[in-house]
Amino acid sequence: MNVSAIDFEKYEQKFKALADQQRLQIINILALKESVCVCDLTPIIDMPQSKLSYHLKILLEADLIKKEKRGTWNYYSLNIKELKDLLSNQLCCVFLPSCC
Repeated sequence: MNVSAIDFEKYEQKFKALADQQRLQIINILALKESVCVCDLTPIIDMPQSKLSYHLKILLEADLIKKEKRGTWNYYSLNIKELKDLLSNQLCCVFLPSCC
């Protein structure tokens, strides 16, 4: 299988996004809820909104989560297909219990 440099960069971005405990915690919370507003995530994760927004941006750029604008708020949810393609079955069960 011939993998291009672009493919390697894409996977590097995804794995870097996953290589952070706070972002893994965000993914875990999103797995338990269908979609969540930043205003609801802030008290759950106990971090300032600016820092949370930074982590959400990294996850969005890696295509691991999706964003939907509702009025003035952004709601975030997991990109289930992308995560299933990327994670092993064992990790899918950890982060996506509904998929086991």
